[in-house]
Amino acid sequence: MMLTEIDHIAIAVRDLAAAVDYYQRAFGATIDHREVVERDGVEEVLLKVAESYIQLLTPTRPDSPVAKAIEKRGEGLHHVGYRVADCKATLAAMVAAGATPIDKEPRPGSRGTTVAFIHPKGSFGTLIELVEE
Repeated sequence: MMLTEIDHIAIAVRDLAAAVDYYQRAFGATIDHREVVERDGVEEVLLKVAESYIQLLTPTRPDSPVAKAIEKRGEGLHHVGYRVADCKATLAAMVAAGATPIDKEPRPGSRGTTVAFIHPKGSFGTLIELVEE
């Protein structure tokens, strides 16, 4: 089994401060990590849930994939991040199984991780992020 656990559930939001406030009031959540990922054009907040995260994402520029997703589908679930031991090997195995990669090679992600995205067209409608810590 290449998947080791769920790393995060990503939720795209227009107003990051309002979303963080909601999760703090509704669940008592606290921010575990906050980062602007320039390459992806997003600001993220990670809320720790056991060994996983709820990742709240907001676009930092109008041409980012998250901005386009919000424009097309509105706010809500954006992708699922699966934790893997070896991102490169898992990406290759997924492609061999018929997945359509967005990233041809793993690349740096937030909080020092290595990541690769898989297109929803080959994954039953779900955008998948592979995350290697």
